[in-house]
Amino acid sequence: MSPSELVGLVASAAAAGLINAVAGGGTLITFPTLLFFGTPPVTANATSTLALVIGTFGGVFGFRRQLAAVRFWFWRLLPPSLLGGGLGSWLLKKTDPALFAKLVPFLILFATILFLAQGLIKRWTGKGPAEARAPSRGTVLGAILFQFAVAVYGGYFGAGIGILMLASLGLIGLSDIHQMNGLKTVLGSLINLVASVVFIAAGLIDWPKAGIMTVGALAGYLVGAHYSQRIPQARVRQIVTAVGLTIAAVSFWKEFLR
Repeated sequence: MSPSELVGLVASAAAAGLINAVAGGGTLITFPTLLFFGTPPVTANATSTLALVIGTFGGVFGFRRQLAAVRFWFWRLLPPSLLGGGLGSWLLKKTDPALFAKLVPFLILFATILFLAQGLIKRWTGKGPAEARAPSRGTVLGAILFQFAVAVYGGYFGAGIGILMLASLGLIGLSDIHQMNGLKTVLGSLINLVASVVFIAAGLIDWPKAGIMTVGALAGYLVGAHYSQRIPQARVRQIVTAVGLTIAAVSFWKEFLR
């Protein structure tokens, strides 16, 4: 790897770790960076997933004090996260590389739209914290099914699952953003961990790039989890949305218009 590639990969992974710890969507940074440096789309997705899942442990450590209050939801959302992550990664392994390359612009655009819609979704589905303490069976079942769908998408591509989970956690009544971020970080790491195991077994990982990016991701997650209360989340969403829309436009041009 050239010095510029080394710097680019480490910087993108650190930015992704920071963004994931605050709001989610870091794959919108790492995935296109890998593409820019010539990594094939399927390999780029798998390598990005592995690098970020290792780095996630820094975020889990940073949010460790927030997790005790959401144990109820953790144990109920754990099984669909593991099953969905495994199914999504298996689907990616079965996808033709040329087809996946054509899907990339749509996946990036979809993930970016999640950012744009986050505020609207939270206002539309907002509930009081009292409902989180005494959820109905329907609420629990709905949360499990939604988490399974998120995990399938996360295992397949991953960008934007943090936003989806935060919206879901708001829907079931959680209101403390730090507890929600902690739960989102743990569940997201488990989804990516299952996917990474499948990707490793399938030989889809670019190990030198994954190793370099892990260092940046770990640093980004640690900083993001620690300083998330001081970072305006609205500003982070604006930056990621702008980057995502730009990347989607370039991807559409490369695949369909060039």
